Amino acid sequence: MKATNMKLSFGTETIYDGAEFKIEGNVRVGIVGVNGAGKTTLFKILLGLQDLDEGYIEVKNSRIGYLPQEIDFEDLNKSVWDYIFEGRPIKELEEELTSIYEILASGEENNKLLKKAGRIQEQLDVLNQYGADDDLLKLIDDMKISSELLDMKLGDLSGGQKSKVAFARLLFSNSDVLLLDEPTNHLDASTKDYVTRYLKEYHGEALIISHDIDFLNEIVDKILFINKVTHKINLYDGSYSDFKRTYAREMMQKEKRIIEQEREIAKLESIVKRAEEASATNHNLKRLGASRKIQLEKRKSELEVREKDYKRVNIKIEPERRMGKIPLEVTGLCFAYPGKNELYHNLSFILSSKEKFLIVGENGIGKSTLLKLIMGVLHQQSGTIKFSQNTDIAYYAQELDILDETKSILQNVAGGGFSERELRSMLGNFLFNGDDVFKQVSVLSPGEKARVALCKILMKRANLIILDEPTNHFDPETQAIIGENFKNYEGTLILVSHNPSFVESIGITRMLVLPDGKILDYSRELLNYYYYLNTDLV
Repeated sequence: MKATNMKLSFGTETIYDGAEFKIEGNVRVGIVGVNGAGKTTLFKILLGLQDLDEGYIEVKNSRIGYLPQEIDFEDLNKSVWDYIFEGRPIKELEEELTSIYEILASGEENNKLLKKAGRIQEQLDVLNQYGADDDLLKLIDDMKISSELLDMKLGDLSGGQKSKVAFARLLFSNSDVLLLDEPTNHLDASTKDYVTRYLKEYHGEALIISHDIDFLNEIVDKILFINKVTHKINLYDGSYSDFKRTYAREMMQKEKRIIEQEREIAKLESIVKRAEEASATNHNLKRLGASRKIQLEKRKSELEVREKDYKRVNIKIEPERRMGKIPLEVTGLCFAYPGKNELYHNLSFILSSKEKFLIVGENGIGKSTLLKLIMGVLHQQSGTIKFSQNTDIAYYAQELDILDETKSILQNVAGGGFSERELRSMLGNFLFNGDDVFKQVSVLSPGEKARVALCKILMKRANLIILDEPTNHFDPETQAIIGENFKNYEGTLILVSHNPSFVESIGITRMLVLPDGKILDYSRELLNYYYYLNTDLV
């Protein structure tokens, strides 16, 4: 499979811009990229359901099998057996071959029809024309599809049964290329195990879109990454986890290049500005300025694009009380979960008043655990955690347990001497407008609950705010609201986040790197590394 100079736009939204890739051999390829990058669109192009604006994709083997994310049967009265068996177009090919032989039997010699008959017979041989029943019986047995299910009509199947039956048809189709869109959705454990084993031994190309990271790591040989920012496509060797590590390193190097490019641009801009402000008689400086201006335009055109760009929105946040100069001091902290190795040994650090402090590290290394120790939710084996006087703490946990799900949004953020008008105004900044504020929290989505929880924390006006991955459920606009306002926050902030754009907008001063406990000045390059290491792009 080979893609050359793919270009595609939907209105003003660019999907691909000169994207290219080449897949060779019998490989299983995971297709990854953020929402809207063009993963499913790629499948539609391969299926002939979407045309490119420019460029093309070549697929050497034409028999493509497709498993969509949403299973939709056309004939609901058809039996499961018939539906699966029709995955191989044996009946249609046999009828076409019979028709050709009838024409040839009339005595008319037709080389074109003879060649066509030969091609059809080759297809029937590949589909195991006379052994297809046995193939299907073996597949049914391996997938543990009961005789009762085989006799059912498609319209009577449950969601899980639909997925199982659709997958059985796909595997029976004996296609050269498989396109799988979220293939493990709704599959039971035994069916998923069988599908995993089947795909590992599959002799053909399989392209897989999946949010199931464990499944991808076990199945794929390569990762095809569709970059929503650059609109390019890159192919990586190895599993999904291998891809993440490689991509994290690439993004750290890219950030280094961008910083150097920006530094050079700033230097050229300074020279150009001096030349423009110089007197007309200063010919040397004028000539230098003209030369550097040409270089400046070239450097600007070559400047690489950062992976994300967010708009900024302002909301003012002020603590109600001032705190001491050292709001938090951690000394000699040691902690381990029962039966597990220590997460920290002799961990120590001190926070200064109004400091914005970031905690980073690989997933599972104990960042959220450290926040729970600070809050007293967990208890260390040794060491001390000491707060200064007049410290008011607001804690945003990933579990969102500060919300009362039996109350409305408005009731959850009420208090603190704010009027209903002020409360509703603040909720409006978190995209809850009009009668939305009267919705019960229990009916909200995870993202909506997260916005309510954060708004509630802001309304507390605490002088020490602890945030654990606050952008997990937020879209870019909401992330911008949070980040820009914490930039002006006058209290002390402890943050766990790997979102570079969000962190950058806050104005972080120092970083604690776990598990080794190093305290470093803020580094976007290091943050980028952990972001791309810990963020799943599926």
